[in-house]
Amino acid sequence: MIHFGNDYHRSAHPRVLDAIAGAGGAYAGYGADELCATAAERIRTACQASNAEVHFMVGGTQANATIIAHRLRPWEGVIAADSGHIATHETGAIEHTGHKVITLPNQLGKITAAQVRACMDEYRASGVEEHIPEPALVYITQPTEFGTAYSRAELVALREVCDEYELGLFVDGARLGYGLSASDITLPDLAALVDVFTIGGTKCGALFGEAIVFPAGAPRFRNAMKQNGGLLAKGWLLGAQFASLFSAPGDEVTRTAATTLYEQICARANTQAQRIAEAFRAAGIDMLFDSPTNQQFALLTREQEEKLAQDFVCQFFEEHEGLRVVRFCTAWSTEEGDVDKLCAAISALK
Repeated sequence: MIHFGNDYHRSAHPRVLDAIAGAGGAYAGYGADELCATAAERIRTACQASNAEVHFMVGGTQANATIIAHRLRPWEGVIAADSGHIATHETGAIEHTGHKVITLPNQLGKITAAQVRACMDEYRASGVEEHIPEPALVYITQPTEFGTAYSRAELVALREVCDEYELGLFVDGARLGYGLSASDITLPDLAALVDVFTIGGTKCGALFGEAIVFPAGAPRFRNAMKQNGGLLAKGWLLGAQFASLFSAPGDEVTRTAATTLYEQICARANTQAQRIAEAFRAAGIDMLFDSPTNQQFALLTREQEEKLAQDFVCQFFEEHEGLRVVRFCTAWSTEEGDVDKLCAAISALK
């Protein structure tokens, strides 16, 4: 079977594996090692944020829960799209820390500055502010769970409304690599516009791991990491991976001027995903919506889905007007030949 079901079905990029294998010797524990220091400095350079605080954790849910618990006081909550990962696929991890996720209706995975303003105005006009969670943080994903991406203008608008209401702004970048070449938001933009963001490694070429960036610092965040079981004793394993991902790109040909291996391999995945979308359209099969990233959602009959599922791993998403919405997800590891085979199979559905 050829896998297009998710973007974490392979181990890690060969250069990442080489970095781990080549990390001989002994290292200090809990991320206080030279490999983590190198990775953090390379991330600061890529973000053009020399004073940023950078930390590494193993997984996305762990990072999200720890960040939110650190940012919020006990009576505060976090605003998110109703499709946001913290609201749908983290088993109540945020609520488990004592903070409510306040959901807003998504628009292809996004929320808008106008929605946040309306939420805050409703809270302030409620007359019962002390009886309900106080919104204090806005959470968005870039790219979204639908494969769509915020524009810089949308991010600026969110920043402005967050400043107006004294809210923090948190960007979950579990798939950030795929968003960088699909939108006009850059790493320096994130460092300039948000309070905290993550750089996903698990889905973007690492064995595991997420980098957490606080552009203006985060006092005692390591304490929060430890309390939430996220301060990895062998932290150098994370440092080695991110130091490799944020090294110079390789010789692979991409359509973007990538400055790091991380950007390069994710941009190539987006290119492969667009080939798949084009193949569906050429076969007369509609997409649920246009996605510029590595996640593509095709509208298939059950027969078409079953036929493709004979040779390809894909993921059912939802029913839509009598058709099956099926996700095809490329990854940093997707091979040209596998996309060729999928495109040929799609063409045969005509």
